[in-house]
Amino acid sequence: MARQKTATARHSRRPRSRPLKGEETEVKHVVETQGLSPAQARELVRRYGNDWRKIEEAAKTYKGDE
Repeated sequence: MARQKTATARHSRRPRSRPLKGEETEVKHVVETQGLSPAQARELVRRYGNDWRKIEEAAKTYKGDE
């Protein structure tokens, strides 16, 4: 009988394409791509998680406020 993968067995050997929510590498990526301060980037990552579209939109408003 073949063994099926369950919802809890989602660990793969491939590296993740995106870091988990709140990870410092994700914050660093936002700083580099959007030109924000680390504090601003951290706030956006906490607020929007990995929703890159919302992060980009919010980053534009930060840039417009400066």
